[in-house]
Amino acid sequence: MIKTKKTSLLISLLASSVLFSTTVRAKDEATIRIYAASSLTNVLNQLVNEYESVHSVDIVPIYGGSSSLARQIERGAPADLFISANEKWVKHLEKQGVAKAQNIYDFTHNQLVVIAPKKNKISLDVTQPNSWLSAIGDSRLAIGQPNAVPAGIYAKQSLETLNVWQPLIKHLAPTNNVRVALTLVERAEAPLGVVYKSDAVVSDKVQVVHTFAASSHDPIRYPMVRFTDSAAVAQFSQFLMSEPAKQALTRFGFE
Repeated sequence: MIKTKKTSLLISLLASSVLFSTTVRAKDEATIRIYAASSLTNVLNQLVNEYESVHSVDIVPIYGGSSSLARQIERGAPADLFISANEKWVKHLEKQGVAKAQNIYDFTHNQLVVIAPKKNKISLDVTQPNSWLSAIGDSRLAIGQPNAVPAGIYAKQSLETLNVWQPLIKHLAPTNNVRVALTLVERAEAPLGVVYKSDAVVSDKVQVVHTFAASSHDPIRYPMVRFTDSAAVAQFSQFLMSEPAKQALTRFGFE
């Protein structure tokens, strides 16, 4: 009987110890929510994993179109950091008083490319509307929403510069973010798509058939905004601006 009581007491103490240990870890482990443009998915996931492996922190990335994420943050979404695929939506948040100028940083840059399914043989003269229409055929050109999604905004600018935008307007497949445009081309549901170079780099199912001149569109800059002043967020944001992070970005097609 005494042995049973001792065993029960030991189990209770062990259970209490585990509960206490879990509670302490939960209390010590900070949570950082980073809202980021969908084109950053692969590289940011890698950077998050690297950081979490040596820091007691839980980083929660939320990916999507920059416009959608910015609107969520404007409405009160609990973001600690935001990385947009263009400056427009960061300036919008700054104008609304949500972002502060001193907490906005230049994170990375990108290029804009035309892609096609890897197995397709294609010859495209981007200056000729008929060349685009011939390549598209009865299908559509996959691009981000040209009035909201940064990749779509840049795509429209480049196509306007080449004087082929108007002939292509009725042949578009606008998407809510650039990764959906990439997926459409990967699945051969669209014969052509306009995405970032970084999107093409991470896919083995597409080929780059053209790289737009940087002068054909606004500079593709990714600003990062810090909303929270905690030490954990400051430390993580410093890591994202570090040389190892820049090297990772380069490997994933960013500049």
